[in-house]
Amino acid sequence: MAKPPIDALRSDASPTARSRKHFDEDAPSHDRWLISYADFITLLFAFFVVMYAVSSVNQGKYQVLSQSLVSAFGNVPGAIPPLVKMSDQPTLIVRRPPAAERQRTEQLRREKENMTTIARDVLKVLSPLISSGKVRVTQTSRGVSIEINASVLFAPGEAGLTGESGAALSAIARVLSADTHAIQIEGHTDNAPISNAAFASNWELSSVRASSVVRLFAENGVAENRLTAVGHGPNKPVGDNDTPEGRLRNRRVEVLILAVLPEAVTEVPVTVAQPQSPVP
Repeated sequence: MAKPPIDALRSDASPTARSRKHFDEDAPSHDRWLISYADFITLLFAFFVVMYAVSSVNQGKYQVLSQSLVSAFGNVPGAIPPLVKMSDQPTLIVRRPPAAERQRTEQLRREKENMTTIARDVLKVLSPLISSGKVRVTQTSRGVSIEINASVLFAPGEAGLTGESGAALSAIARVLSADTHAIQIEGHTDNAPISNAAFASNWELSSVRASSVVRLFAENGVAENRLTAVGHGPNKPVGDNDTPEGRLRNRRVEVLILAVLPEAVTEVPVTVAQPQSPVP
């Protein structure tokens, strides 16, 4: 008996056998992991974009990023939710200082340099008195302060300048005469009360002493419209009035060269008073 041809056997095979054979002949796919990897990279990119937007603290970027993510992932299950509106959070805006602020900063720098130059010139002409502790020169934001012990300038209980004081004050006047800054002379005393025919209290004594220094400065070339005399009496001590050393330092005259600071103009808001309702 003759065997049927091979083609006939193949045609008689059942559909299930043919499907199984077709599945077995398909080559296995090794690239399916790329789909999961691409999804992971996309989500990771979105995460870093969100982190960058958060670090920038910019409301405009939040809104643009939120709209972009919603439009891109709005219909994808498990997508990143829209960002929360940050309108209540503080916004950090970095701006360059305006021209007026830069000009004010430059004026402050130049004025500080001018004050330092004046302080150095005073130190040169008063170096012997500074070395002995009778004169102190300091620089603050207010200007340059020259603190002169009253024992150098006046006899106890008097306001007339001594011969020794003339040379020291004349040296200071020569330094300040070429300058244009305002000068305030302040007289100070200790807390020991004084009452004599010339001065009824320390107020008068400190004021007249300051005026004596002003007059000497004016006589040595300092413009009078730059000078002011102020008497503080015992109200601004720099030492302890309970010790002889402290009282000695409190009896002093301060020459203040006032710095010219640029004014910071601030507009004061006007509050309109609401009319009160009449009381029934």
